Amino acid sequence: MGCMSVVRPRIERVTSLPDAPPATTDIPDVEELLDLAVGELGGGRRDGQHRMAVAVGEAIEKGEHLLVQAGTGTGKSLGYLVPAVRHAVAADSKVIISTATLALQRQVITRDLPLVAKAVTPQLPREPRIALLKGWHNYLCVHKVGGGYPADEPTLFDLPGGEDHPRTEEPAASGGARGRRRDDGATLADHVRRLHEWANETESGDRDDLVPGVPDRAWRQVSVTAMECLGGKCPMLAECFPDKARAASREADVVVTNHAMLGIAATGSPGILPEHDVVVVDEAHELTDRVTSSATVDLSMASVENAARLARRHAGTNTDTLDAAAQALGTLLVTAPAERFPSGLPDELRMAVGAVRDAAREVLSTLKPEAGGGKGQAPGQPEPGLKMAQGAMLQLFETAERMASQDTTADVLWCSRPDNNWGGFADNVTRLHAAPLHVAGLIRMHLLGEATGVFTSATLALGGTFDAVAGTLGLKGEDAPPWHGLDAGSPFDYPRQGILYIARHLPAPGREPTTEAQLDEIAELITAAGGRTLGLFSSRRAANAAAEAMRERLDFPILAQGDDQLPTLVREFAEDPEACLFGTLSLWQGVDVPGPSCQLVLIDRIPFPRPDDPVKAARAKAVEQAGGNGFMAVSAQHAALLLAQGAGRLVRSMDDRGVVAVLDPRLATARYASFLTRSMPGFWPTTDSALVRAALARLDT
Repeated sequence: MGCMSVVRPRIERVTSLPDAPPATTDIPDVEELLDLAVGELGGGRRDGQHRMAVAVGEAIEKGEHLLVQAGTGTGKSLGYLVPAVRHAVAADSKVIISTATLALQRQVITRDLPLVAKAVTPQLPREPRIALLKGWHNYLCVHKVGGGYPADEPTLFDLPGGEDHPRTEEPAASGGARGRRRDDGATLADHVRRLHEWANETESGDRDDLVPGVPDRAWRQVSVTAMECLGGKCPMLAECFPDKARAASREADVVVTNHAMLGIAATGSPGILPEHDVVVVDEAHELTDRVTSSATVDLSMASVENAARLARRHAGTNTDTLDAAAQALGTLLVTAPAERFPSGLPDELRMAVGAVRDAAREVLSTLKPEAGGGKGQAPGQPEPGLKMAQGAMLQLFETAERMASQDTTADVLWCSRPDNNWGGFADNVTRLHAAPLHVAGLIRMHLLGEATGVFTSATLALGGTFDAVAGTLGLKGEDAPPWHGLDAGSPFDYPRQGILYIARHLPAPGREPTTEAQLDEIAELITAAGGRTLGLFSSRRAANAAAEAMRERLDFPILAQGDDQLPTLVREFAEDPEACLFGTLSLWQGVDVPGPSCQLVLIDRIPFPRPDDPVKAARAKAVEQAGGNGFMAVSAQHAALLLAQGAGRLVRSMDDRGVVAVLDPRLATARYASFLTRSMPGFWPTTDSALVRAALARLDT
């Protein structure tokens, strides 16, 4: 094994150390260690990577927060890992590394971090100890597998907000275990049998080590949420996978985790992360959305009924008052408007939610440990069903209390109905939602209060400045801590490798998903490129409409998101140079296809958020009330980030060439256009369609 300690359940620790390790004061500087790591990888010096590593090291040493924009090809992972490992070992402290996606998390824990550790350990006083930490529900529960929990029924995890580590769609090009999950005709029982067999083999209990994976419903049969866990009273504590992972993280020097965990920590939940003095946030442009998601709750008649059912089933508790409150709430929700409530819930709804709160408090007071004695357990012994009931009821009470408060100015409250998709749920349930109006304060207080923050991404300098992103991270305003920004640049020569074409002659987009003029432009560009096109659309309707139109007009293979699983579609796109792939958000940020298969990136319109998005609308209004420009602070920033990410799909290597075509004339004519284009890679700009078609045709020869 290499010179590294990977602290994971049942994984042997490496104990061999180099002879006569250097004293702490004799440790080489960051640049020398970086050269060793790059040499281990077989690569060459990158000036941007060195600038980044030095800046990260200095920020950690000074305790000053840092924002680093590191473009594709910079090698930013090594740019922060080397100074992070050096500091953790030299100072005998702990560094948290967080990623937004499982793809990058796998890359860091299985490739980049082991490589760094192997390269620098001979120059350190000791080898670095490394751990991987995920949310509770990502680990198999040995007690549940052994029959310690009641048979599966709709549980806390089936309801929004019940998951301590929400599982989001894996980016398209990851090719990871989650992307390979397919039913392949297997029944739920087949999946569960396979999980029970795997439980006897796995050393980690980590869901993402199961390849191929299983559907969420099957995974629920062998896992619990943090609120459902029996904790120290569990009879299988010694075999507990999530407990072992947390114990390993407490011993480690470097802990790799994810933004979902940071989001939970930012809400003030104690003990989510081990004590640390540095937190490095990769893919930092996604952090505020993850914190918002973690701090968002919802309430429906179904969630109240579920909590009541668990209390009756596992504790024999009378829930008549709560049942009546659920019915009253359900009656009001039938006619509740699907809108935002700027002044708090309407009086009738607030009273109904208040009744749910009061009834939940009453039931909660009866759910004591001794209630487990009626289920074949000795009084005072842990009863898993009771724990599930307690968790569901506590969450219900806290949600209702938050929504029924007299002062809800810190929250955005709204109602979503099945037909408006504001809540993000594909069911027929009407819900009330509460999300934080701002998360900057949460990040400053709970993530940066006692730790130095290093935030990095390929897209942080929006409009040419870090100020916008810094504000969302709690680094601007009164009593803001010191910070600075660094643009580490990119090794790519964007003006020579790519063209930014803005179709200024087209009409501005309207409500329709596509226009005939737009479809004509798409067909001409794809024909000139000989296929080779990644189409990024603002909605599924637009992507589907364009795909259908191109299938009728062109002979090139047209792949559309939804035709198959995203990893399969991306693989087919990469393997067939004539293929085109059309899709929405997952493709804007999740595709890495270097080479000739992607020489044209189409963007149908500036990706502003929906004007009726309740959280963004409320945040824009708050900016305006404070004297600012709500559109620029919220909508334009949102669009700039996505444009930068989308345009970044074109050039992924030194040899890539091509065109980013934006079919929205506002990018050339609107007052905010320069802010958006300054956020994108520095391609050579033009509005000349004939010139662009000729350039694409030359690339196809």
